[in-house]
Amino acid sequence: MTAPDFEKAGGLVPVIVQDVATQEVLMLAYMNRDAWEKTVETGKATYWSRSRKQLWVKGETSGNVQQVREIRIDCDSDAVLLLLISREQPVTRGTGPVFSAGSRKDGLILSENVSLIRRLCTRNEYSEAGHSERKPRGKHG
Repeated sequence: MTAPDFEKAGGLVPVIVQDVATQEVLMLAYMNRDAWEKTVETGKATYWSRSRKQLWVKGETSGNVQQVREIRIDCDSDAVLLLLISREQPVTRGTGPVFSAGSRKDGLILSENVSLIRRLCTRNEYSEAGHSERKPRGKHG
């Protein structure tokens, strides 16, 4: 499996964590190369804790380990999507899920966003600036 480009973002890449069954976004975390390699090797979601400055295996102490079902890397190789087989919501400082539900009118559902990014990457319309731009096609541009 191709690894993300850790050097592009100073050694860390953002990781969107999503439940494979419900498609609910569970959390946003970060990985360095060691966390990536451990996740791929063990199948357990492993992150880099920016506050503790160490690797963090989600659920290691609580027993709610996040088992990885699928790993996707965006077309710029600087972000990761983990699809998990998760038994429980991640433990947060408050109550309830990390991200509250939004409406379809006011925002995109992640799976639609991932599909949009994949389409843009395939059509070469995605720029590193983070926006869509048409590139000339054929003789007439």
